[in-house]
Amino acid sequence: MKVIIFGATGMVGQSALRECLLDEKVQEILTIGRNHTIGRNHTGQKHKKLIEIELNDLADLSSIENKITGSDTCLFCLGVTSTGKKEEEYTRITYDITLSVAKTLLRLSPQITFIYVSGSGTDSSEKGHSMWARVKGKTENALLHLPFKAAYMFRPSVIIPLHGVKSKTKLYQFIYDIMKPFNSLLLRLNSVITSEQLGKAMIEVARNGYSNPIIEGNQLKKLH
Repeated sequence: MKVIIFGATGMVGQSALRECLLDEKVQEILTIGRNHTIGRNHTGQKHKKLIEIELNDLADLSSIENKITGSDTCLFCLGVTSTGKKEEEYTRITYDITLSVAKTLLRLSPQITFIYVSGSGTDSSEKGHSMWARVKGKTENALLHLPFKAAYMFRPSVIIPLHGVKSKTKLYQFIYDIMKPFNSLLLRLNSVITSEQLGKAMIEVARNGYSNPIIEGNQLKKLH
């Protein structure tokens, strides 16, 4: 497998990257992230099968088309919180960038499998009251209409970070740290998944497919 990961420095992306690095059948991993002017967006990982690229504009992949051509899997883990954002801004980041990337990859690698990580509560009707859920639903629907070899929408709920995986949002990580003593109890709930389980589920679905293009958290838990 030759895998592209978008958003590899976020908690979900870290989960995907860790399991890809550990999986012997994953031959090459290309991470693509934003090039921030303050602080570098490196993953902090070093491995012979890992290549990292930073771009100023993730919607424009023209400068790296030769590097992304021929990949067979894209794990799209890029995302931002909707807190404090108007719908137009959130749509630009969540929908516009995702679809731009997806269409470019489809043009360059028609046989690619595209896995998009949205979240539990995503609104497929695009008509609900929750802004983030509508935009995520619009994004999912658009991706599912593209002629990929296969496309899967992952909808995890609560993710417990393991093995050094951390949230980039300080408040979220603070909550994870406080709740750590209760992880074993939380994991008894079907809706709660570990970062390891999520990463392995991505690889499993990319490699072997799944019966439904939309995969909820309780289903993801059974796939690792």
